[in-house]
Amino acid sequence: MKKHYQITLEGKKELEAELIELKARRGEVADKIAEARDFGDLSENAEYDAAREEQGLLETRIAEIEDIVNNAEIIKATKRSTIGLGSKVDLKTGKKTVSYTIVGPVEADPLEGRISNESPIGQALFGKKVDDTVTISTPKGDVSYTVTQIR
Repeated sequence: MKKHYQITLEGKKELEAELIELKARRGEVADKIAEARDFGDLSENAEYDAAREEQGLLETRIAEIEDIVNNAEIIKATKRSTIGLGSKVDLKTGKKTVSYTIVGPVEADPLEGRISNESPIGQALFGKKVDDTVTISTPKGDVSYTVTQIR
């Protein structure tokens, strides 16, 4: 059974751009391997080992992205009254307001404000409405947020 990845259209475009960039690097890595092979004995050739490892990492990432792109289910952000995949939400705690977009785990990046629906915060927010209060356990203790807006 194939795994389906829930991503936004923007996330899919970012992955496709990364895939093009990685495929373009294949020739560069192949040149490094060829150059390192010219140094002689491969059993004690650190440059060759490093170039082969780089090639392995590159090919693994290419295969991973191709799998995600080929099995992607595009999340469509729709206007709704409850938080779900693709929702952009504003949360308030005290005087601080934070904004998050709820995405699938593939494109989650908390530093960019994209949190996974499978994360503790994403799970706590899922299905909530404006003015609902959500308490989320963090390493520093419980934090209560009030949902102020869903876009």
